[in-house]
Amino acid sequence: MITQAPRGVQDWYGEDMHRRAVVEKIARDLARTYNITEIITPVFEHTVLFQRGVGETTDVVQKEMYTFEDKGGRSITLKPEGTAGVMRAYLEHNLYANPQPVKFYYVTPAFRYEKPQSGRLRQHHQFGVEFVGAKSPLAEVEVISLVAALIKKLGLKDAKLHINSIGCKDCRKTYNDALLKYLSEHESELCETCRERMKTNPLRVIDCKVDSCKKIVKDAPRTIDYLDEECRNHFEELQALLTELNIPYEIDTGIVRGLDYYTKTVFEFVNSEGFTLCGGGRYDGLIHEIDEKQDIPSVGFGMGIERILYFLDKEGVDLPPMDVPELYVGILGKDARAKAYRLVNEIRSHGIIVETDYLDRSVKAQMKYANKIGAKKTVIIGSDELANNRAVVKDMQSKEQTEVALDEIPGLFV
Repeated sequence: MITQAPRGVQDWYGEDMHRRAVVEKIARDLARTYNITEIITPVFEHTVLFQRGVGETTDVVQKEMYTFEDKGGRSITLKPEGTAGVMRAYLEHNLYANPQPVKFYYVTPAFRYEKPQSGRLRQHHQFGVEFVGAKSPLAEVEVISLVAALIKKLGLKDAKLHINSIGCKDCRKTYNDALLKYLSEHESELCETCRERMKTNPLRVIDCKVDSCKKIVKDAPRTIDYLDEECRNHFEELQALLTELNIPYEIDTGIVRGLDYYTKTVFEFVNSEGFTLCGGGRYDGLIHEIDEKQDIPSVGFGMGIERILYFLDKEGVDLPPMDVPELYVGILGKDARAKAYRLVNEIRSHGIIVETDYLDRSVKAQMKYANKIGAKKTVIIGSDELANNRAVVKDMQSKEQTEVALDEIPGLFV
């Protein structure tokens, strides 16, 4: 139907739009205190960027991307996540030549073809941070502490940090051998997808949501037991830093994340029901995957805006309400329009919300409308008010009325 949006997308307006804007403002203001600046990357990129960056064996690339051929015969994909595009921009604009690290945040739409459900849409929006150029676990702590601070500012209580280390490419090889050996003993019990994953990327099996696979994975080898000395020391220092900052955490060896670019630290903020609010980690090999001439460490996370709003609803957290008009200027008669609207414009120029009548309603209807939109004060301007250069300003809550000169009305609000 032409009057119905496609499945899995959402129109934003009214109270929903206001709540989303409040969340985004809190996130942007917090990022500023971390000296993290905003970046906007295109909604679509060359498909190969996601194939190489996100990973050809991931569900995102294999099943969820919106990919099409443009009129020039190029394969183009609507971005399924924010990280790969930021890294492409970092390389294209030679940002590695700038003082390091480079820290960006973004609020971006992302597109994934998946079953629409609560807190998950085919077009959703992400708040994310990319921290490029630092190997130290302080980089992870920076982004984790930002998420923890954001959760606190939003008023959420039920979201705990879970961390794990999946090692680097060197210790991952040893782990993959052990995991593959274990999975081979249970291959007939795995789902068809995981039997295929065994051959391409065994680590993905750990992340399977099928009950039969989850039962087998429960006793599978864990990455944390196969870390080399460098990765183990990195993970231990991360824990010490989190402890020093009084950020509670739980080591969760089931976290591997769904994208191939992660190395060493992976983390999620999860509620008591196991529902994930935020996910992120370190991806030291991602830039190298995109451009083999570069090898620059990176850390980051992504939080779905819709997911945040879902958590707020679930916990019953109220955000600040929408601002209402400070003044409603009623208009009585055609002759009063110009003077009344000039007054509206003057008060608005000081950043004050003012509303007026555009439908030639009666005074009674205008007052009814002013009450519905929550206007704090009202004034009616008609021929008598113009002749006397005075009008009555009414406080809609206390019902108190004050007669003032027309030219003095802005001074009541400025």
